[in-house]
Amino acid sequence: MLPMIAATRLTLDEKTVLFFSTSKGTTQVYQLSDGRCVRRKDRATVPETPHKILFDRQETTSREFDRQFVDGATVTDLDLGVVEGLIPDHLKGLSPEKYLQQIGVAEYGEGGIRLRRAALLLFGKLIHHWHPRCEIRILRVAGSELKSGEHYNVTADERIQGHIFDLLLKSWENLRPFLTYKTEFGSDARFEQKFLYPEGACREALVNAIAHRDYIISNGIDVFVFDNRMEIRSPGALLSTLTVGDLEKLEGAHESRNALISRVLRESKFMRELGEGMKRIFQLMEANELEKPKLSSNATSFSVTLPHRSVFTGDQEQWLLMFQQFDLTGLQKRIMLLGMSGREISPVDIYRAINTDNRNIYDNEVTGLRKAHLLVEIRTNPEATRFAKARNLAKSEVPRFKVQLPGIPEPSARPTSSASASVHQPRGPRTRCAFVTNLPYSIEPETLETLFSECGEIDRVDFPIDNFTQLSRGFAFVWFTDGRSVQKAIERLNGYSLKGRPIMVHPGRDKEHY
Repeated sequence: MLPMIAATRLTLDEKTVLFFSTSKGTTQVYQLSDGRCVRRKDRATVPETPHKILFDRQETTSREFDRQFVDGATVTDLDLGVVEGLIPDHLKGLSPEKYLQQIGVAEYGEGGIRLRRAALLLFGKLIHHWHPRCEIRILRVAGSELKSGEHYNVTADERIQGHIFDLLLKSWENLRPFLTYKTEFGSDARFEQKFLYPEGACREALVNAIAHRDYIISNGIDVFVFDNRMEIRSPGALLSTLTVGDLEKLEGAHESRNALISRVLRESKFMRELGEGMKRIFQLMEANELEKPKLSSNATSFSVTLPHRSVFTGDQEQWLLMFQQFDLTGLQKRIMLLGMSGREISPVDIYRAINTDNRNIYDNEVTGLRKAHLLVEIRTNPEATRFAKARNLAKSEVPRFKVQLPGIPEPSARPTSSASASVHQPRGPRTRCAFVTNLPYSIEPETLETLFSECGEIDRVDFPIDNFTQLSRGFAFVWFTDGRSVQKAIERLNGYSLKGRPIMVHPGRDKEHY
């Protein structure tokens, strides 16, 4: 039965008319006798699903939440130290009351100043009085999946509570210990912490969650730190005007659920322009050579996942390690990957690898590699012209370069006479370092040292291990006391089967010779 406000029977022109009125369905969804739900759209009545009606109502309420006035709240309920700290950047000399009015989170009325909910979420001292779960929970999970019961694998659980400015200031500092994987002695003679994820990407993801979460939902923001990824999960689905696809295009798609909160955070320099934060997260992950973030949204939450997985395969990482002393740019690394297995490289290959058609970018990256003698010319410009004409190719498709491994003499683009060749014939690598790749992950450093000691006296073995598995990362550096031992190692052990895997031995880079 529909709740009736009024019901009566009328007689008009000898006809009986039943008149009734029901309350508006603002809190409930009503169905017609045939089971349908309808809603008014302009002058038409259109069918709609109950789920869509409820979702739209929830979204409308959540968009208005931070603008609602809160009865009984006064300025003394706010953290005035934070408020007064923001005033000089807005307009010096303002009182806290005037500042709150100017940023739109308060108004003067007949009974004095009235605070909107945004003011309490941003600055409220006893935040649990105004919102029970204005908090961030950080969970360190052992493994890649969260388990329950006797297999519960959360090794650390920390909560940060407070108003929004408290969360902004404390969340990263509380998250940092969960993400530190090593401390190194930096170039400025200070110890530096190295993080599993780009610091800026973590900050942007946290700010995004705090600013755009649905505060109607009485849940906090959850941060799960797994072995292979970090997930920042905020309450509330994406707004209906946005999709995950829109955000992943990185074209600045945006819309703020909490308009007042977002405005204050932008004016206080805690947030970038709307739509820029997500773009920066993707850019920072790419700059750090990590896989793209993954975005997901369901009926109750929106998640940003930062994978701790390189964009390069294991073989590609091993190849790039041979050039690690050269401080290559991200684009130069892509070019170096083209030369794996001795492949010859055309200009078109390079343009595709660096994903641009800008000649200046091409010249800048290629010139840097050629000056470092890592990219060598195998065909001159005239030779490329003749090659293209003979094979009916575009000149840009003609292979022009090859990658040169460090420590190996650079081949000449033109043949030399036998006499001059005998004079300049290299006598093997000058380096004392042998770079060993394609190692079994279960190999022990002692086994490697025993094997290579057959080629000469060993100074040391650098044996990188994976921070999580504590196993070999598949490569190592063997330092001999005599550089001639490197050539012996290459001749004897390159291709040697170790636990079923053919290892590869290359000359490493001995810094004293460069």
